[in-house]
Amino acid sequence: MDSFRLAQLFIKGHSSKLRLHIEAARWVNMAIADTPLLLRCVAEFIGAFLPFFTVGFNVLSGAAVLGGVSLATTLTVLTYALAGVSGANFSPAVTLALYLSKRLGGPGLDASVAGMYALVQLVGGICCGFCFVNMFADSFRLGPGAGFSWVDACFCEAMYSCLFCFVVLNTTAARAYSSEGNEFYGMAIGAMALAASYAAGPVSGGLLNPAITVGVDFAGAGAGFGKSLVYAIFQLLGAGIAAFLFKMVRPMDFDEPESPRTRLISEIIGTFALVVTVGLSALAKTSMAVVAIAGCLCSLVYALGDVSGAHFNPAVTVAVLLSGHDADMSPKRAVHYIGSQLLSCVLAGWCFCLLYNGSSFVLGPGQGFSLTAAAVAEMFFTALLAFVVLGVAVSPKTKSSQLFGLAIGLCIVVGGSSAGNISGACLNPAVSIGIAASTAGWAATKTALRYCFFQLLGGSIAGGVVHLLHSEIITVNGHGETSKLIFGHA
Repeated sequence: MDSFRLAQLFIKGHSSKLRLHIEAARWVNMAIADTPLLLRCVAEFIGAFLPFFTVGFNVLSGAAVLGGVSLATTLTVLTYALAGVSGANFSPAVTLALYLSKRLGGPGLDASVAGMYALVQLVGGICCGFCFVNMFADSFRLGPGAGFSWVDACFCEAMYSCLFCFVVLNTTAARAYSSEGNEFYGMAIGAMALAASYAAGPVSGGLLNPAITVGVDFAGAGAGFGKSLVYAIFQLLGAGIAAFLFKMVRPMDFDEPESPRTRLISEIIGTFALVVTVGLSALAKTSMAVVAIAGCLCSLVYALGDVSGAHFNPAVTVAVLLSGHDADMSPKRAVHYIGSQLLSCVLAGWCFCLLYNGSSFVLGPGQGFSLTAAAVAEMFFTALLAFVVLGVAVSPKTKSSQLFGLAIGLCIVVGGSSAGNISGACLNPAVSIGIAASTAGWAATKTALRYCFFQLLGGSIAGGVVHLLHSEIITVNGHGETSKLIFGHA
């Protein structure tokens, strides 16, 4: 079979897959619209009840450390199971974000449907709370964690509610996916819930969902009711902010022109969220810190990958530039990206420091390890991260359409598990600078700059290696005919 025929079959196969994705997405949207409102409300009740129910079993049975994993996995599987029935909101905050998006001129929910959804979700949360009382004769306790104020807790709830709703909007409501569809939306939503549980959990409980908040408060009404209303106000405030941020990063979904600032706003949001999650997870001293950070990065890559490329890391930006596989990444744009990432990481460093009453943590080699060992670890695992980003999300020959965010997030698990005790496994100059900004000392700044040098070196190595692996060599045979030899491919 000649090469021309192979090309025809290749194009035909991909066209068929694209048509299947489009038809599947249209079928799902039509299925939601055609499903009776009563059945859609039943799906929302189930989706509000079960995640709360699973977390409650963890907390009230003494296995609270796995509560975030239970919440994230339950949300993920239920989102996939019920998205075609109701859209899988499961939270009044998400419902409000979708309603506001619609009001702003973009995709979302009508007022009548949003109102019914929110009511049913609240009923689901309240019913679940009473189940705990009957089963365990106990329930959760609302309020800030030990050493934190109500201001700290409310800010944390608003911030992570905003990020959670932002991810939902970008992976499920964005018009880019209403026609083409995607299969990663459930993973993205669950991954952000995982990050919030372990980053915000010690500060506020990381509830994020007014239905859960009100359910907890009703279940513990014997000790007084009303705290949930304070939490719910800030969770809904976060949802409102998410709708406006959604419009800022996807103006074309709202019939407005895209500007050069759109990509930079995307990088600012993603870098801020990532660095804040790193700081809060580290300060919480949780054994699940690596998983939380990986979940945050995975989720945001899925949410913003098609907006700015979702670098969130100067070393990745350098790698993309040097690889030559992103035609839009010019030296000027790379400088703008890095500037946005550095500005955002400084703000994030100040943020997690203030939440912990001015406390932070030291950036540097782990006990018993030299700065040289830490530098080599940072360089190697940053190079691995950048190499995988280029392979799964940038290079046209190897990039994945569905699993790119998962692969990138797993690099954090690899680096954190392997190099965490040696260097802290920052793997990102923005993280290093953010930590230094939170301590505001010259010694920390000097260490951060050393880390940044080796992280950028790792990114440069990855960019060069990918450029070589995917380069093309033109050869000429004795008859004057040319052919291409592509490294890394048969």
